[in-house]
Amino acid sequence: MNNLLLVPVVAPFLIGTILILFKNHHRTQRVISAITAIIMLVFAFYITYEVYVNGIQTVELGTWVPPFGIVLVADLFAGLMVILSSIVGVVCLFFAFQTISPEREKFFFYPFYMYLLAGVHGAFLTGDLFNLFVFFEVMLIASYILIVHGGTKYQLRESFKYVVINVFASIFFIVGIAYIYGITGTLNMAQIAERVAELEQTGVLNAIAVLFLLVFGMKGALFPLYFWLPNSYFGPPSAIAALFGGLLTKVGIYAIIRTFTLIFVHDPGFTHNLILWLAAGTMFFGVLGAVAQFDFKRILSFHIISQVGYMALGLGLYSQLAIAGAIYYIAHHIIVKSALFLFCGATEKITGTTDLKKMSGLLKTYPVLGWLFLVTAISLAGIPPLSGFFSKFALILDGIDQGRYFIVFISLLVGILTLFSMMKIFIYVFWGEESLKGEQRNRPLMPLLMPILPLVALTVILGIGAEPIFSFSMEVAEQILEPSNYINAVLKE
Repeated sequence: MNNLLLVPVVAPFLIGTILILFKNHHRTQRVISAITAIIMLVFAFYITYEVYVNGIQTVELGTWVPPFGIVLVADLFAGLMVILSSIVGVVCLFFAFQTISPEREKFFFYPFYMYLLAGVHGAFLTGDLFNLFVFFEVMLIASYILIVHGGTKYQLRESFKYVVINVFASIFFIVGIAYIYGITGTLNMAQIAERVAELEQTGVLNAIAVLFLLVFGMKGALFPLYFWLPNSYFGPPSAIAALFGGLLTKVGIYAIIRTFTLIFVHDPGFTHNLILWLAAGTMFFGVLGAVAQFDFKRILSFHIISQVGYMALGLGLYSQLAIAGAIYYIAHHIIVKSALFLFCGATEKITGTTDLKKMSGLLKTYPVLGWLFLVTAISLAGIPPLSGFFSKFALILDGIDQGRYFIVFISLLVGILTLFSMMKIFIYVFWGEESLKGEQRNRPLMPLLMPILPLVALTVILGIGAEPIFSFSMEVAEQILEPSNYINAVLKE
């Protein structure tokens, strides 16, 4: 079974290369891309099932034994993230079939879509710190192309900022790798964790931990490093914005959770308290940006920032319940945020704009679209019995148990402001007098809704089935909070 771990990484990379040969055959590219995305989703479920039944799975590339060779590792956390990214990859691809322009299709849209998924899956599965950097770069280079090609001058300008900030983050990443190699003599994450536990250089380790937090914080949009995100995600088509909003920042958050539960666990009183306060700032300032906006896509972009704060909050509290809440929240947010960006794309396809002040009354002509959006919006805000409530509830409950009342207050306030901003979208876009004219009333809706319906169903299922799903999240948290599980699986000790 172990060789199947290669499928989520190798398959999209090879298929992306093959798709280049079909540059002028858009229908062929669509068929091949769709089949590949669905196959990856099937394999993601199978890999995670095997991990759940038989324990952590590894594959040694070239039969080089760790730590001397590259290793891919699938534990429950990595398997869950590959499932979620595969789900988003499928639905955003099918939404792109309905909305992406031919101009973008002919400039290698589908090959770079596949490359991005290869980079994301590789980042989740790699057990080597340098190859985490490599997969980050594969993902980012593909995202540079997807975010910029076929765009406007505004999009080019904001994309340049996106590229620059990520280049700086990559430089710091290399510096951090050099430092960690200098004190441990290895880049295999399991062996780094083993050797860090034997070191007594707490000050040096804290400095390196902060450096990695800076790197992953830039990529994950933590406070105060989130300034690049809102405008960068505003320009691309909604299918790409949904893919980016659902996945890219989560790769940064995954890297933070992975390294700060496996490697940098030497001084949680410093490192995890720092993460806790960064989480509070991320939640608060992100939601303020959302409240101030009157553009559908900009509001959603700022909410990516505020919601990332909840994920970091779970790591900062650093207990099994809090980590489980963070993992549950990551699953909830990937699904809900992708759905909301796709709803934005559907309304933009109908009205031709994302400006809230230029839209109203869609509920009268497209009631199904309006009510499905409302379900997803209140899930993001944390209204029961949907998925957003139960993930936040675990974090708030653990915060109260630990006496972190100020952080709990911030998280509750952010939830209220999130509800306010989402209701603002609903009232401006779907309520009021109808503003649609002519052919806008007769747009075919079902092709746009079909890719979104599975995501809406999932947020309902994650809420109604909260007990078994949260039990699974607790198992994931238990596994990653015991580093010896990972170390023994990789090093076979």
